[in-house]
Amino acid sequence: MIPFNKPFIVGNELKYIEEAVNAGKISGDGIFTKKCHAFFEEKYGFQKVLLTTSCTDALEMAAILIDIQPGDEVIIPSYTFVSTANAFALRGAKIIFADSYAGNPNIDAENLEQYITSKTKAIVPVHYAGIACDMDKIMELSEKYRFYVIEDAAQAIDSYYISENGERKVLGSIGHMAAFSFHETKNIISGEGGLLAINDASFNERAEIIREKGTNRSAFFRGEVNKYGWVDLGSSFLPSELISAFLYAQLEEIEKIQKKRKELWDYYYSRFSGLSKQLGITLPAVPDYATNNAHMFYIVFNDPNKRSEFISICKNNDIHPVFHYLSLHKSEFYTKSNPDITTECPNSDKFTDALLRLPLFYTLEKSDIDKIADLF
Repeated sequence: MIPFNKPFIVGNELKYIEEAVNAGKISGDGIFTKKCHAFFEEKYGFQKVLLTTSCTDALEMAAILIDIQPGDEVIIPSYTFVSTANAFALRGAKIIFADSYAGNPNIDAENLEQYITSKTKAIVPVHYAGIACDMDKIMELSEKYRFYVIEDAAQAIDSYYISENGERKVLGSIGHMAAFSFHETKNIISGEGGLLAINDASFNERAEIIREKGTNRSAFFRGEVNKYGWVDLGSSFLPSELISAFLYAQLEEIEKIQKKRKELWDYYYSRFSGLSKQLGITLPAVPDYATNNAHMFYIVFNDPNKRSEFISICKNNDIHPVFHYLSLHKSEFYTKSNPDITTECPNSDKFTDALLRLPLFYTLEKSDIDKIADLF
């Protein structure tokens, strides 16, 4: 069997979990959490990072930090996971769905301005498959209209944006904040887990409070206050030290993991590029302003019926590719909650109907890719 995904151990994951247990502290913000924070701040230059229990939690923290209120508008791509919308809808925001590019699932930055109003509080670009959105255009709009940019970088660890002046910027460091995921389907994993990257220091103190259930507990442990109490909104967003220990072992091996994933991605591309025209499929495109972190290899069928046929063939051969997001502007919840709103996102709908993700994980072999390609 070739599953869509398979969690893996690549280094000291079990050793570090044992160390955390033996240290007598497996709740949040122990030694391995601090090691993870230092890794991201030193390697990628994030101004401040905070591990969370999920990317969803990181997005929810961002929504609280920018003080989302009922009636505020937040622009997100329709082609994304529900967490991107939920984090802001939970605070009362009106979600405005924007379409993807015709040839790229990312939000179409060229046409974003039409969605901006005086009520726009934030735009949440999602770096689909770890490929950068056009961040120069998005940040220009942010400066012009004075709204926040929260990068949904769930799939984008170790990927970069190349700005118009040639500067190479790590994804997650460009907007005011960013959210990452370490779910078992991501490049670097801890089962569940996430991270909030903060690029505006004015959010630092409040972010710690929100993450600690609305208390100034972090400041108390640093000796900055004599006691701690309830000072703001918040929730329990801290991950267990066991999650952090597993994650840190993966981070130590990030170069090795990324090298293997990129080799697999390139092999997929080489096998499918010769088949694309005759099979009626389109391969992933990487714009000049983006790098590829090999998070995902997907194909888009020109005929959606062919996707269903190929999925059936794969399943009959014990191979398990999967489709991805369903356009959120057509979701049951959104249409029932907004019966008077008509939203058109034809490119998002195309990817909903025609995009297929192929198996890609650290222990996948090139011979597995050959088996998949040979089914065509």
